[in-house]
Amino acid sequence: MSKHDGRTAVETGGAGDAVELTRVRQLWHLLEPLHAVLYYAPEVSEEVAALGYGTKERWPSYFPLRAAPMGRVGAERVTSAFYSFSPRMVAEHIDSAWATAEPGAVLAARLRGIDRVYRAMFGDRVDSPQLVEAAALARRAAEAVNTAGRPLAAANAELEWPEAPHLQLWQAATVLREHRGDGHIAALLVAGLDPVESLVSFAAIGAASVERFESRGWSAGEWESARERLTARGLVDEKGEATDAGRDLRHQVEHHTDQLAAGPWQLLGAADVTRLADLLGDFWVAVLSSGLLPSETTLGIGKA
Repeated sequence: MSKHDGRTAVETGGAGDAVELTRVRQLWHLLEPLHAVLYYAPEVSEEVAALGYGTKERWPSYFPLRAAPMGRVGAERVTSAFYSFSPRMVAEHIDSAWATAEPGAVLAARLRGIDRVYRAMFGDRVDSPQLVEAAALARRAAEAVNTAGRPLAAANAELEWPEAPHLQLWQAATVLREHRGDGHIAALLVAGLDPVESLVSFAAIGAASVERFESRGWSAGEWESARERLTARGLVDEKGEATDAGRDLRHQVEHHTDQLAAGPWQLLGAADVTRLADLLGDFWVAVLSSGLLPSETTLGIGKA
């Protein structure tokens, strides 16, 4: 590791060729919406409804859509990989998920849905040289991920690549975001934050409202017990707000997450990372402008 202009950088081997952790964070911000639209787009809802999943709320399809790359897994493994969801909530949706449709059918449905979504949002740009180039760069980064100890990244990385560049872009975004997410769980474990404590501590710094985090299925009693544990550690005050120590710990978690996510960008190299960030801008704007994504999420983008 090296320091450059006061910001942590990851050396890529070339003279002066370093990928700043701020750039690693930026690429997450740019790619996350390109992946996450899967869970909100009506086109995807139509595809999973055709398989038999309920779509009045997003959770009955969210769990199989995200877990399908791991195969016909049960609630215990999904709870482990997803981390911050209540085991009860996972079991409620996963226990019946594969009776509705096999994982392979879900994987096919999500690609059909994303194909429709991207064509609707990007229009003629879906076949543009800019998207083709962005897809190639993102795929190179995704193919460079180290999947050791990262179950969701490994499961998605093992899938065959679709032929269409816009679908390759989505799949690359998915591999990279799950790679980062797996690393984030490792950072939470190192910080000594269990699944519900991770949410309480994140809410305490204002990353999102308590109500938004409560959508992960924890009971009021479980939330309060976690808050009490964090209070005993000096991380949260009696009002549920983060102390200085709590903010410092969350900063360490996010910094550690950036470090653990840096590998594929390090191998891509600073020049190509910068080029990819430039190319993604218009597509990122198109996704955000679609109005499909919620204004508040549990990821805390821009707030952590």
